[in-house]
Amino acid sequence: MSNDNINKFMKDSSLHVANINQSLRNAKSEVLVNFIHLDISSVTIVTNKIAVQSDLYIIENYIKKVKDIDTVNINVP
Repeated sequence: MSNDNINKFMKDSSLHVANINQSLRNAKSEVLVNFIHLDISSVTIVTNKIAVQSDLYIIENYIKKVKDIDTVNINVP
């Protein structure tokens, strides 16, 4: 993510945590997002347990649907 994207995303980080957790609950996942951590050039989403691929897919899709950011530079580990 670019610095502009990171700043826009972090501005509403608590809202994003709540929305991602709702999406994960709707999928009957046991994973919950604890917080979003800002690094120098990236955003790290910290969960309560190791996320499986389906959980990562839900989180990635949520981030790509956020209208305020450019989703071209989103990378999932």
